[in-house]
Amino acid sequence: MIFDAPRFRDRTDAGRQLAAALTGFAATDPLVLALPRGGVPVGFEVAKALRARLDVLLVRKIGAPGHPEYGIGAVVDGENPQLVLNEEAMALVQPSDDYVEAEKRRQLLEIERRRNLYLGSRPAASVLGRTVIVVDDGIATGGTVRVALKALRKDRAAHVVLAVPVAPRDTLDLIKADVDEVVCLATPEPFVAVGRYYEDFAQTTDAEVIRLLHEAEQFERKSSMRSAG
Repeated sequence: MIFDAPRFRDRTDAGRQLAAALTGFAATDPLVLALPRGGVPVGFEVAKALRARLDVLLVRKIGAPGHPEYGIGAVVDGENPQLVLNEEAMALVQPSDDYVEAEKRRQLLEIERRRNLYLGSRPAASVLGRTVIVVDDGIATGGTVRVALKALRKDRAAHVVLAVPVAPRDTLDLIKADVDEVVCLATPEPFVAVGRYYEDFAQTTDAEVIRLLHEAEQFERKSSMRSAG
């Protein structure tokens, strides 16, 4: 079986190509939310091109009692962190309210730890009434992204865009109900894995995430100063 050759040199290249497809959103003063860690180098290029704020969107799974690998929901970072439950899984497992609440608190602590690691004391950006562009380096099953998108809806984002370099078409078809727009550069068939479409898909480190978020913050400040002047 012959698969498509890699479409992107690395995440930076993918981000620049994706940014070129998103230029129409620059006038909406969008907020770019990247899923760490791999989505941050992609989102950095998008935010830089659109002169937009870059933030991370942290998602932590809540596992079933005794079976943490089986997700019954997730907690999503934000100005008002959201608990999103999988109704089918909840009906099957029937965990107690106390269990769900305890797991929610535990995952919120981990989200806070990771946000402090990446951004220090900088608070999460508000999505209320804004155009929000959610960026990752690619999607396979889309489970994490769908949870994040549902949370943005609850937080009343005005316009939600999912932007990814590569994803399978059937996954995007499922996700479309949760967003206003999808921008995806490649939908190869058959789909193998996200990393198959990159020449360099080395793991993104925490140090790289911290560096890029710091650079994005500095770039945002300079842009604001130029606008004010």
